[in-house]
Amino acid sequence: MIFPDYEGGSIVNLMRSLGDACGAPPLPYAPLHDAKVSLGGTARNIVLLVIDGLGYNYLQQNGAGGHLHAHLHGRLSSVFPSTTASAITTYLSGLAPQQHALTGWHMYFAELDAIAAVLPLRPRGAGEFDAPPGALSRRLFGHRPFVDRLARRSVFVSPQAIAHSEFSLYHSGAAAVRGYRTLPELFGQIAAALRDSVEPAYIYAYYAELDSLTHSHGVGSTQVAAQFALLDEAFGAFLAAIAGSDTLVLACADHGFIDSPPERQIDLAQHPDLAATLVRPLCGERRVAYCYVRPGQTARFEDYLSEHFGHCLDAFPRRALLDQGWFGPGAADPRLASRIGDYALVMRDDWTLLDWVEGEKRHRQIGVHAGVSADEMLVPLIAVRCDA
Repeated sequence: MIFPDYEGGSIVNLMRSLGDACGAPPLPYAPLHDAKVSLGGTARNIVLLVIDGLGYNYLQQNGAGGHLHAHLHGRLSSVFPSTTASAITTYLSGLAPQQHALTGWHMYFAELDAIAAVLPLRPRGAGEFDAPPGALSRRLFGHRPFVDRLARRSVFVSPQAIAHSEFSLYHSGAAAVRGYRTLPELFGQIAAALRDSVEPAYIYAYYAELDSLTHSHGVGSTQVAAQFALLDEAFGAFLAAIAGSDTLVLACADHGFIDSPPERQIDLAQHPDLAATLVRPLCGERRVAYCYVRPGQTARFEDYLSEHFGHCLDAFPRRALLDQGWFGPGAADPRLASRIGDYALVMRDDWTLLDWVEGEKRHRQIGVHAGVSADEMLVPLIAVRCDA
């Protein structure tokens, strides 16, 4: 089990140090403790490239001889849970999940009395929320965008399909937004933003293709290997193109991956006695499931888990997660407790737990994340100085 290193070795601490380098008021976390990557007073421009799904162990095992691996400075931990909804929000807010209170792909929002997929902001199952543009994000998110803390011009470079989504627009704040469709366009947009900037710039860029391919095909698939090779080549070409631009390029990730074989995928529909103890469907992720237990059913819930799943998961009461600082240090957002259920089921080894609701399209995931294994929790820290 790998616990997030919020004391100086996580992506939360990276964002504190990035904020310091860009003139932001100090965030309430320790700075990054890796002295090999000094971010203070270093370069005119700073680029942060977040590669969704690129685990540290994957890069170590598959990247030798490449451009990304050549500039690898170390590893960081993600946040808990090690998933896009929580970790990307840390990159976009500068806050740990303890403060931004986004805790997984599916979340129960007491404000709506509904379960929603937080990144697309749509109900679980079928339909859409009836709300004007921007209304849901303002109601459900209480944090300030990271870029709005900075004393410099900011640019967001995102896939065209999500660049103007409600989630993205909320978190891009006052930044200029540039969309892209292809891998060459991603790096072309970053390079163009650097060329066009007449003042020091902070550029956040997000790449999602590795994540989607790994979910569909698995960590060791030829599809993921081929896309990683293309990414690595494009990264090297980008560094050559911006040589002499006085830019610090950082590349990191939100989480890594493991594969979960079909025989280790637990469908809640096969356990109706357990489902009967729950007041609503599972929330969170397949590797970390938040359970909302019916009043008076706690003992039955715990007994069923112990009898049937003691070998494949650990059940943590909400209070234990909060007291032990799983979501980060400091005072929690008041909404966090309601968003993590009564228990979190943290899956061991390569087990997963899932359920389905009416109107939900069933799909298989080979590659999964959100858990506390090293392959999921550890991400690379890549740093390159393109000096003037």
